[in-house]
This record gives sequence, structure tokens and C-alpha cells, in this order.
Amino acid sequence: MEDILTVAKAGEYCRVSPKTIINWVESGHIEAYKTVGGHRRIKKNNLETFMEKQGIPIPKEETKEEKKRILVVDDDPIIVETIVLALEEDAFDYEVISASDGFEAGLQVEHFKPHLLILDIMMPDIKGYEVCKRVKSSPSTKDTKIVVLSAYLDEEKFNQMKENGADVCFSKPLPLPQLKEEVARLLDLK
Repeated sequence: MEDILTVAKAGEYCRVSPKTIINWVESGHIEAYKTVGGHRRIKKNNLETFMEKQGIPIPKEETKEEKKRILVVDDDPIIVETIVLALEEDAFDYEVISASDGFEAGLQVEHFKPHLLILDIMMPDIKGYEVCKRVKSSPSTKDTKIVVLSAYLDEEKFNQMKENGADVCFSKPLPLPQLKEEVARLLDLK
């Protein structure tokens, strides 16, 4: 449906007023049709054909890359702030938000739909591996990358987190340069 334009959208595309578009349609310069409600609709390729004939520049397709969304979940506000600031300062222009507990994390995962989740596995209200399991088992979030943080990460816990869907595990204190590198790699930016 993006190839069908309203008069207003056609005007924006040509950088003219909607009235000018209506005049061009009525004078037969641009092929259009009317909806049941009487509104004009113009096929984008018909508009572009007209624009080429008239020498009107056709806007370049804007390849707006979607910002990568990152959710940081930790009950320690200092760690959250440190990670958020480090990622916001990164050249990749991430959109970063945070949650301080498992419940809030669940809500944010559903509404914010992060591409990547940075998750402390030891929070008071919910265990990190439960969050991992839920994120990876939901069809709408199964592709979300998960980076796990823990002050008590041993090989057994690391394996348990991997089994539950974690992509990468880091021990605290946090190696920020490594974390930033891993985030960029997981999001296919490096």
C-alpha cells in the first residue's frame, strides 16, 4: 500500500501543495482514481513518471536505519547509569532505556521491543534465567540478543544461562570496553 499516495502525501513527495496535485490530476497530467468516499489516490509510479516528464526532482529513497534499541536491567542504579551512559556515548547511536526489576523488565520488553537486553541475573524479584527463558520463548521477542551480567558467574551458571537463551555472559565488575564491543557484534554493527 505504500505505492498508493493520498493527495497530501503526493504533495509532500513533489514538494507542492495538495491543491496543486488536485489541479494536475483534474487537468489529466497525473493519473489517479477515487475511493468510495471520493478521495483521490495516486500510484507512486504514475506520480514519478509525471515528475520525470516535468523535470521535478524525485526524492532519494531515505534509508532511515532503525536505531538499535537496548534495554538495561539491573537493580543497582550505579551500574545501570554507567552502562546507559557508555552505550549512549557510543558512535552507533543506540536508543537505550533501563528497568530496575524483573517486572518492569517484562513490561519494557513487550512495549519497547529491544533488539538487545543487558540483564543482571540476580535480582530480588525474579531470576535472570527466568527472564531469558520468557524472552526467548515468545515469538515476538525470540530474536532479542541477551547479554547477562553477574557478580557470581561460574562455569555452571554460565552454562545454565546459555541453555536459557543468553548470548553472552560477563562477570562484574563490568569490563565496559568489552561490553560495548560485544553489543556492537551482537547487533551486527561490527
